[in-house]
Amino acid sequence: MRRCLIVLLAAICVSACFKAGPDYVRPDASVAPAWHASAGNGLVMGAADQQELASWWASLNDPVLSGLMKRAAEGNLDLKKARARIREARARRGLAQTDAFPTLDATGGITRSRSTETAGARSNDTLFAAGFDAAWELDIFGGVRRSVEAADAALDYSREDWRDVLVSLLAETALNYIDVRTYQARIAVAEANLVSQQETWQLTVWRNEAGLSDDLAVQQARYNMENTRAQIPALRSSLESSFNRLAVLLGEQPGRIQNELAKATPVPVIPEKVAAGVPADCVRRRPDIRKAERNLAAQTAKIGVAAADLYPKFKLSGSIGLQSTNAGDFFTAGSGWYSFGPSVSWRIFDAGAVRRNIDIQTALQEQYFLAWQSAVLGALEEAENALTALAEEQKRRKALAAATLAAREASTFARQKYEAGLADFSNVLEAERSVLSFQDQLTQSDGTITANLVRLYKALGGGWTAGSDGEKR
Repeated sequence: MRRCLIVLLAAICVSACFKAGPDYVRPDASVAPAWHASAGNGLVMGAADQQELASWWASLNDPVLSGLMKRAAEGNLDLKKARARIREARARRGLAQTDAFPTLDATGGITRSRSTETAGARSNDTLFAAGFDAAWELDIFGGVRRSVEAADAALDYSREDWRDVLVSLLAETALNYIDVRTYQARIAVAEANLVSQQETWQLTVWRNEAGLSDDLAVQQARYNMENTRAQIPALRSSLESSFNRLAVLLGEQPGRIQNELAKATPVPVIPEKVAAGVPADCVRRRPDIRKAERNLAAQTAKIGVAAADLYPKFKLSGSIGLQSTNAGDFFTAGSGWYSFGPSVSWRIFDAGAVRRNIDIQTALQEQYFLAWQSAVLGALEEAENALTALAEEQKRRKALAAATLAAREASTFARQKYEAGLADFSNVLEAERSVLSFQDQLTQSDGTITANLVRLYKALGGGWTAGSDGEKR
């Protein structure tokens, strides 16, 4: 017994300072100090306020949008599934930790046996038995500890996955809300132009009846008016789709949100100054990059789990119990028995199976490292594109505003000249088409600018705080 204890203490001392396989080193992304996209149009190139980035929708000053974001975070089904995956990962980590502890089994039974007459004197025997069996495999070479490391990293991955779902969810909610407000504004523009074109058509009818215009002008005014009328149903259909998509994002049935948003309000206006941050902040904050890094950490630990099979396994086992053929003697001292001792097993030959498994896990580690690098590049690409799109759309919007103003004035002049008989109706027709086209494009541009800001915040990883990990406390 003394020798067994000495061996046990020595094994524990060795296991405390050795683990098979490579130790994980967090990779470092080498990124540019600043974005390639040019500043201007309210974009501020510099470190972003992390608290503002965490609740970026507040900068749009739209209480309705803020309420929808809260409802989405509470009711979205994909987010609930991500939270359930966290609970699964936590349970798996607990399961991995149990391998580091001994096991204890209780046994008991009554056996009745009867021998044959041909084997000797016939006898009937009854054996009463009960006891405990204990076993403990010592984690000398760190296989269990590496599996716990892998489970810890997998739990971290599930938390980052929840954050990734949250970031995408909040962005999609805002984008669909912007679509709703944009379609409502476009419908209003089309309906206002339809009223104006109806007045123009009526004017051509009166002038035709008075002999001041021909049938061609009447029909031209009519098809222009009907073309505008035909655009409205398509816009209403798209608006209804945006309503329904928004409801599903909130975890609600389609058709339940229309009344809440039936009153049209302007598309939220972006703030005058937008902090674009720096590439390094983007890499540190993006949940998809963070979860790719956690995947790499888990896979690195799995190499150690595989490498531990190269070494011998030490196990302590023992049993203690009572056995008796007489129930009355079962609890006497003479019925007791025990066994205890260490054992060792070492795989001598397996045709290279263990080393092939190590090669597999190492190759997987390389793949996860490349996946992490790909996530970094994809994030930087998305952010650069969002910055450029926001800046360029603001320039486009300025030009469209000027074009819309000019088209309105041209329409007024063309109509005045037509009424005075100084110009052909084709000038009125072209001017009215231009007004509708430029007004519609300007309305869409207002929505696109705000949507591009949302995409920028999503690309920067906005929408979560350091304390939000999907776990209910």
